[in-house]
Amino acid sequence: MSAWLLRVLGVLLMLTALGLALSRAPDRPVETLVARWAPAPSDFIDVKGQIVHLRDEGPRGDPLPIVLIHGTSASLHTWEGWVRALKGQRRIVTFDLPGFGLTGPFTGPYASGPEASRYHGDAYARFVLDLLDALKIQRAVLGGNSLGGEVAWRMAALAPQRVDRLVLVDASGPAFKPQSMPLGFWIARVPVINRLAEYVLPRALVAQGLANVYGDPAKVTPELVERYFELTLREGNRRALAQRMQHVTVGEQAERIASLKLPTLILWGGRDKFIPPEVARQFQQQIVASKLVMFDDLGHVPQEEDPARTVLPVKAFLGLR
Repeated sequence: MSAWLLRVLGVLLMLTALGLALSRAPDRPVETLVARWAPAPSDFIDVKGQIVHLRDEGPRGDPLPIVLIHGTSASLHTWEGWVRALKGQRRIVTFDLPGFGLTGPFTGPYASGPEASRYHGDAYARFVLDLLDALKIQRAVLGGNSLGGEVAWRMAALAPQRVDRLVLVDASGPAFKPQSMPLGFWIARVPVINRLAEYVLPRALVAQGLANVYGDPAKVTPELVERYFELTLREGNRRALAQRMQHVTVGEQAERIASLKLPTLILWGGRDKFIPPEVARQFQQQIVASKLVMFDDLGHVPQEEDPARTVLPVKAFLGLR
């Protein structure tokens, strides 16, 4: 090997080491994140040994609260625009799923059993049922984005008596092939590399993931990147993401969707490169009592990208002014 090539390799190794050092981002204890990311009306409740970060807003006398479930690597903050628009008339419950946000990984009885089933859609659906029991909510309107949409329809299939109607926002369910996937999701699926990612997290990786799921990447602000970055660092979240991504099976038990008979609103971003709009049309075909609204210029998280516009069909669906 020539001396010139050795020097080039040496420089590349030095730059790689420097990049890793600058990107070093160890887990952070949840206590260090609460003050910034869980101001009032945030609360923490114990659900069978799992401490859950949630917000319960709006009139407590609402007989059919609206429960909104976020997607992979997101948090209850993704629904803040919708909550502002709805809480004057309806009770709205948002929360961080286990493995994400300030709730952190499954603990207690939820952490028992094989790893492959821990962050599965049905496991999440049963957890949401336990959460509703803890809040003494017998029946609710369920809404969910991406993974949260899958959790919502699975819960409606498992316990139809507990769900009055559904709002599915770019939900996972039928099998699909992503046109593009956030790089962080790909890394979480790769053994060894995903363990390294528990200690290293370039802020640029978070920014890339958000640009990937927004219809207009120009809407991704430094403040948005900061929120996703910091909540990803919550102790245990990156390992939980790796466990989920290594065992996820796209389209698993999707035949259950056709069993749903409740009123369903399907909202989708026409520029969703992760779960393509074709999946929205499959949901519409399989759920008899469903209506589809497409937002041609939005991406995978339309409720976050343009909350004011996307909440309007939700209001109409719920009979709100």
